[in-house]
Amino acid sequence: VNIIGQFLDLLGHKVGLTSTATIKVGDREWLNDMKMTMPGRFLLQKLLSQMVKARCEYAVVETSSEGGAQFRHIGIHYDTVVLTSFSPEHLEAHGSYEAYRTAKGRLFLRLKRLRPKILHHQLVPQRVVLNKDIDEYKFFSDLAAGEEWRFGKFGTDDVVTARDLLAEVTKLDDTGTTMICRGRELRVPLLGEFNAMNVLAAMATLLAHGFSFDELAAAAPRLHPVPGRQEFIDEGQSFAVLIDYAHEPTSMREIYRLVNILPHRRIVHVLGPTGGGRDSWRRPVLGRIAAEHADVVIGTTDDPYDDDPSALADELLAGARAVHDGGREVEVVKVVDRREAIKEAIKRAVEGDLVLITGKGAEQKMAVAYGQLIAWDDRQVVRELLQELKVKR
Repeated sequence: VNIIGQFLDLLGHKVGLTSTATIKVGDREWLNDMKMTMPGRFLLQKLLSQMVKARCEYAVVETSSEGGAQFRHIGIHYDTVVLTSFSPEHLEAHGSYEAYRTAKGRLFLRLKRLRPKILHHQLVPQRVVLNKDIDEYKFFSDLAAGEEWRFGKFGTDDVVTARDLLAEVTKLDDTGTTMICRGRELRVPLLGEFNAMNVLAAMATLLAHGFSFDELAAAAPRLHPVPGRQEFIDEGQSFAVLIDYAHEPTSMREIYRLVNILPHRRIVHVLGPTGGGRDSWRRPVLGRIAAEHADVVIGTTDDPYDDDPSALADELLAGARAVHDGGREVEVVKVVDRREAIKEAIKRAVEGDLVLITGKGAEQKMAVAYGQLIAWDDRQVVRELLQELKVKR
């Protein structure tokens, strides 16, 4: 969502967007502080109305499965549906993997039922943009209406059409990603192979809307990271601090694929599990993934809702301790208070280390008991602690 918005901005078009990270209406952009990927239907319609009044030409709406299940998408006449990836998530909310997949598929079915728009006396085709590499590609392709565009990694067996945007990632380092796409080398200042796929998804979407590959390729080097996604915090310290939103197994594995190519001595990882009945199965899995890669794993609080934060941390650390008991030299620490956990990580870090803080990214709130949302920003906490510890040292 954010990369599509950046491309449109760079190409001189006015855009509005709603996403987990940010909300944008024309020239105004702010961090999403609602703890909701997709706003409720009334607020979402209000934002879309503001985009019209601001003369936005495009609206990009991150549409979640739970948002669809709660009918927040009703009243939106989508022209294009983009599916970037698909992995098990929100299973307890939906009841099963199949129900989750069906919930995602509702948006494709809705696109089938919508009539194509007539804009400037021309019929606007409906489009879907799909990641060809996901396991469920055929399921969603069979639901597709209108034009189908694809993006993904180039394979020697691929039959490439004019509606395919496939690339080979040739270089990953701590300054960005290089890939070969349509015979051209693209260098983007975003980290990790997953971001290469995000860029391809955005480019394929805009190709489907009539933009040229050349103008998109020329704009790609000017993209910038999304707040709270692979965001480094630098206050002059001798070690790196990286903040990321990764909060489920697939994204956690991807962030470690990135971390493993970054220069570092040791990894000190701070993370906590989400409460409120959200995907309890993944808590020990996240702890295990962290312990398989990090040197120190500090289990703490994320969004506990009405659950006991200490008990949640124990569930996560059970996975980490299993790795330790299996013979890997990893230190497993429990610090329930998230600020104190981050402080502990920074105190332990020495020159050349990498402190990784995952789960919340640029979120502006923490969900605690009795439906309360308290102000929180991992990035600001890190900056404050780095300054505080610098003074003490």
